[in-house]
Amino acid sequence: MSTPLSVGFLGLGAMGAPMALTLARAGFPVRGFDVSPRAQEHVGDAVALLPDPREAAAGADVVVVMVATGAQLHDVLFGERGIAGSLAPETVLLVMATVGPQAVESCAQGLEARGVRRVVDAPVSGGTARAATGDLLVMVGGAEEDVAAVRPLLDAMAANAPVVGPRVGDGQRFKVVNQLLCGVHIAVAGEALALADSMGLDPAQCLEVLSTGAATSFMFEDRGPRMLQGDQAEVRSALDIFVKDMGLVTDAARAVEQPVPLASAAEQLYVRGRREGHGRHDDSSVYDILRSR
Repeated sequence: MSTPLSVGFLGLGAMGAPMALTLARAGFPVRGFDVSPRAQEHVGDAVALLPDPREAAAGADVVVVMVATGAQLHDVLFGERGIAGSLAPETVLLVMATVGPQAVESCAQGLEARGVRRVVDAPVSGGTARAATGDLLVMVGGAEEDVAAVRPLLDAMAANAPVVGPRVGDGQRFKVVNQLLCGVHIAVAGEALALADSMGLDPAQCLEVLSTGAATSFMFEDRGPRMLQGDQAEVRSALDIFVKDMGLVTDAARAVEQPVPLASAAEQLYVRGRREGHGRHDDSSVYDILRSR
């Protein structure tokens, strides 16, 4: 049997930790790094945590990056403790964060100038529960040989990991479309239940009845119950994430002069939610934001 790929995993937050644990359970040796001192609580002994990202990356066959923003990706690579100088020419950088096409393309260009050319762009969708069971959707962009090199990791983390384009950035473009749909669906689910409440209907009954018909969606059925739980809802996906992601959607649309009026309206709802102090709340709090009057 071939030796499993060695993995450096940078970013062990809400999504990164269960993804790293999934790889460890699948038999891959994983060294990890996260800026949070609580990362050890999330991964236990399954991942060898190191105090410096360069140590986690050095000598790894694949380095996975799972951060929140394009600025964080740039810092991980080129900042004060950036790993760009620790990547061997044969190492594959697997960017699984949602950072937008411009950020990942810029970083790939910066790495190429340093002699690092193997980059795969593979943002994920599915949430923390599916990350923990290896059932994510991963949208993969990159050169055929580089994608083939990381395919064992993708297959461990994902139920579906299609190649959506040959360029670094194609995965991010697909994820932008994905987030447009997700962000609008969550917003309209909150708007629908808020309208039901304002008309004197029982929102819980609306959720139950409409979930069986043509008006339903994954986000309506998934976020709807948490919308009705209010402040007691578990935070599974913070509203701040959609402030960032809907910004990526509208930025990408502006770059190609494509009108996205529904995405723009949803973005403003999330921005309003952050301004009103809901940024760290579950994104289902859009329901409460729309009910406030």
